[in-house]
Formats: sequence, structure tokens, C-alpha cells
Amino acid sequence: MHRRSLERPIKSKKQTTEEKGTNIQVVLRCRGPSIPEKAANSPIILEPTGTRKRDVLLKTSNKVYSFDRVFSEQSTQEDIYQEVAQPILEEVLRGYNCTIFAYGQTGTGKTYTMEGDLNDYGGSCSIKAGIIPRVVYKLFDTLDAQGTEYSVRVSLIELYNEELRDLLNPSDDGRNLRLYEQINGTGVQVNGIEESFISTASEGLQILQNGSKNRIIAATKCNDKSSRSHSILTLTVRIKETLPGGDEILRVGKLNLVDLAGSENIGRSGAEYARAREAGMINQSLLTLGRVINQLVEHSSHVSYRESKLTRLLKDSLGGRTKTCIIATVSMTHVNHEEIVSTLDYASRAKNIQNRPQANENMSPKLLLREYETTIERLKADLQVDILEMTYT
Repeated sequence: MHRRSLERPIKSKKQTTEEKGTNIQVVLRCRGPSIPEKAANSPIILEPTGTRKRDVLLKTSNKVYSFDRVFSEQSTQEDIYQEVAQPILEEVLRGYNCTIFAYGQTGTGKTYTMEGDLNDYGGSCSIKAGIIPRVVYKLFDTLDAQGTEYSVRVSLIELYNEELRDLLNPSDDGRNLRLYEQINGTGVQVNGIEESFISTASEGLQILQNGSKNRIIAATKCNDKSSRSHSILTLTVRIKETLPGGDEILRVGKLNLVDLAGSENIGRSGAEYARAREAGMINQSLLTLGRVINQLVEHSSHVSYRESKLTRLLKDSLGGRTKTCIIATVSMTHVNHEEIVSTLDYASRAKNIQNRPQANENMSPKLLLREYETTIERLKADLQVDILEMTYT
């Protein structure tokens, strides 16, 4: 049976029955010594240890940190995908919302891990391809093999200096992008972003390449291609199924793939003027993220999600109903000792966050119609607000 694409976007709705809380998954990826680190003869102070491939030894304190998985410098892009991303993709196809995000010091391989080589090589990816291109290829391979009717749409935004930018629509200056709290209070949605329907992996990769080129990067002493923004790629998958009685339902899953800008020591990176301001904003948003993680771990009565757009965007991924995996990336050499300790401590705390994953509710055509009617009414209300703002400006 050949696959056909659904023509119209469908919204999802949460089920009422929550699953038992589960800790978010945290893995560590160690980057081997860089050329400057080798030239400086900086000794290795971080060492994966043990047979479980879950522990890492910080030699300066003789402290062992444990994670769900520790990837050594010999680990390949395929290793990361198979052990981290593939199980997450399977959950998306089961109807869950999932998030994978990379965190760490600038220059430790976050963008390489998430993106790597985005080029399409005759319908397959490079050995240097990261999680994103591998997910896209595997997603369409799986959907086509199932022979069901489906649709896939993609959006790509960046958060630069606390301002949202649509990387698939760079001509828009971002003033039309708004964060709205979801009715169930679990997170936010971004209104005004461009979402593209894709029918093949090659088509998806081409869109992602174009969007990635619009992301703001700059050279620093720590990284020749330092990302100056946080980026969030979202894949929304809708699969149509026919039940034995002939009724049709839609199963919806969503995957957020997040590449956070790296934490940065401004003195060491040599950032000046605009670059220094960018670094300050990046560090501030990451500090807020760390504060939110601490509050969640300590079961605080108040969690400071609203202090940063980054934490608002990640609200459902941290303490919400999403299945989440954090990939913490670190250097292994003494010159980065302070940043290594900071990342290890951050990742260790994050392991204790509990989410309550909940599959999206399968939707019937009648329910879908009601969803569309609600969306139309909301858009009418937004239009009225815009008209009033134009009238008084």
C-alpha cells in the first residue's frame, strides 16, 4: 500500500489519564581534546569509567558522576542516534510529545551532535550526520513502511537576545511571533511561525539546510562557528488509522529537537561589543534554566518558567507531559575545568526532574471539527486585538 500525505494540519489534544512520573533521561557526550587544547598540552581530567558505560570520573576531585549513558570520545554519530534518538522517535510514533536538547560549554559539540552534516547524499545521510537528519530519514522510512496515511510538518525558530525569529521565514522580523500559554497550563505555543509540510526526507533536509543558514553564528576564541542563539526544530507527525469497525482516528506525535547556545566565559572567548552582549544574554537564559531545574528538583512551590522565553518554551519538557532527554556535552581537558564541573553538576541535578508523559488523544473527525472551530474563534480574537493596536498607534 502506498503512502499518501494528509493535506490539512490537525491539532492534538491531551488524554485525561496521566502516567506515573518518570525521571527525564540525561546522557553525557565527551569531546576529545581540540587542536588548541593539544597545543596547550592541557591534561585530560575527565575519564569514562566502569563497564556499564554510565559513569565518568573527574580526576581533579576523584568524583564519579553517573548518567543514563556516557559516550566517550570514540562514540560515533550513529551510536548517539541509536541509543538516544531512535527510542525517542518510536515514542513520537506512538503518539507522545518528546524533546531532545543539547546543553554544554561553547565548542563542545552540541550543534555537531544535533545537526552534523545536513546534506542529502542520494537519499541517505553522511556518517557525520547528527540526530536531526537521521531522525528525518528514519521517520519517513518508518511511515512509508507502515503504508498508512500521514502528514509531517516542520517549524524552526531561534531565540536570539530574548527575541524569537522564524528561521523558515527570515523576512519576518519576529514581531508577529507570540508566546501563548496552553489552556491546560502545561506549556506554551508559538503563534505566527511558518510550518512547512514535507513529504520526503530529502525535502525536509533541504528546508532544514535553508533554515539553518539563517541562524546567527559568529567566531570566538573558543569556537570558530559559535551559535549565538538557541534553536528549536519541531516535527509534528499525524497518522491516520482505520479501526476494525470502520471508524477513522488520527494519532499525533511531536518531536522538539533543541540546540542550546553554549555557556560562555566572556574573558576566555574574547567576545566584545555585540558578541559580548550576545554571550551575556545566552548566559542569563541558561542561568534561568539552571534555576528552573533546581526548583523542580527541590519541588519548589513556584517555578520561574516566565523569567525567560527559553524556559517558557521548554516548560512542558521540564516537569510537564513530554518525554525528555538531555544530551550534556563536555570537553575533557583541564583548561576547561570550571565549565566541565558546571556542566556535570547541571546534568546531575537534571536527572532528578520528573515528567509525567501523556500520549496525545486519538482524534475523531467530529472532535477535529470542534478543534478547527475553536482555532477560528481564537484567530478572530487575535485579529481584533491587532486592529485595536493599529488604531491606537
